[in-house]
Amino acid sequence: MLQETECAAAEQAGSIVIEPMSSPADAQAFKNLNEDWIVELFSLEPADSATLDDPEHEIVAKGGQVLIARDGEDIVGCVALVPEGDGVFELSKMAVARDCRGRGLGRLILRAAIDHARRRGATALFLGSSTKLPNAVHLYESIGFVHVPSDQIGPMPYQRADVFMRYELS
Repeated sequence: MLQETECAAAEQAGSIVIEPMSSPADAQAFKNLNEDWIVELFSLEPADSATLDDPEHEIVAKGGQVLIARDGEDIVGCVALVPEGDGVFELSKMAVARDCRGRGLGRLILRAAIDHARRRGATALFLGSSTKLPNAVHLYESIGFVHVPSDQIGPMPYQRADVFMRYELS
């Protein structure tokens, strides 16, 4: 992982690259980054394990994508776009390396995910989050996600989800 000063310097220099997952090492980093924050605040749920253990099968093979944020060889964040049908994607499993949090990487990753979804013809994104993640919820709000009742986004497999949001792309 990057040291705090290296992460800040990388962001200032614009050296963060966000691209699709392309290797088993990327898949492992996706799993590790997400397990880190989930276990810190919650507990892993069966839906987490299924997705994190095999993102190629559970996300990519179904028409979705995992985006990996890199600074050189270091993976500093990630996010998944999971297709739900009719041009709607779930924004899922967004994570930033612990050493790099609070420096704007989440915003870069979120914008990259929105741009990627648009290029794929998505019409809307939705997500489930938690009131225990106020910084994440604020980030989503600042980009334009709006709070909706849970029944407007379909079934959410996570017990921790108590915030539901949607972002219209069209």
